[in-house]
Amino acid sequence: MGLFGRRRDKKNNPDVEYDEAGDELVGAGHADDASAEYEPVQGDLESMAGGPFDEDAPQDGLPRLDLGCIQLPVPDGAQLQVEMEQPGVVKAVHIMTPSGQMTVTAYAAPKSGGLWDEVCGDLANELKSNGAQVRSAAGEWGQELMANLNEMSLRFIGVNGPRWMLRGVVAGPPDQAAQAAHGLRALIRGTVVVRGTQPMPVGLPLPIELPDEIAQHIQAQGG
Repeated sequence: MGLFGRRRDKKNNPDVEYDEAGDELVGAGHADDASAEYEPVQGDLESMAGGPFDEDAPQDGLPRLDLGCIQLPVPDGAQLQVEMEQPGVVKAVHIMTPSGQMTVTAYAAPKSGGLWDEVCGDLANELKSNGAQVRSAAGEWGQELMANLNEMSLRFIGVNGPRWMLRGVVAGPPDQAAQAAHGLRALIRGTVVVRGTQPMPVGLPLPIELPDEIAQHIQAQGG
């Protein structure tokens, strides 16, 4: 499900906004799924406060999975599923928990901030067009979206940061919705975003880099 819609290159679409002067938009590739098991890091997510964090991880002793643009405190008992857009290009890393599948993605955002506020309405309309029942509520970082679609409960949480936006989503059975939302907030609260200094188009996902152990596992499986 696209959050920011279809985009063309800058020559054909002069209205595309960049966070700073930048080059061409990255074109979309075809999707392919690849799964990888990885031992989750250990830690107490309930003790986290004040995140998500920008650039530097706090000295809290909590292990995090380093994915380049983001560092995630994977909860105990979880497994990872890596989704590949094309060979060698990671589309997303999903965290599989008993209460649902959690996905946290970082996007380039303007210096002025407020990207989540801008896209929240578009996301709600897209969900409704797919037949979902959508409602919103005020959350820890602002507006949250909840949706029911195909007997699944979805919750979207967005956080505006300095030149980045973090979006978390959890999908799971309706009877686990409250626990899933609690787990997603805890995950976001402990996440570190490493935006970098390179100019990027607003709304473009920050590139994910897999740890060598996971990348080698996927390569061995032919992913």
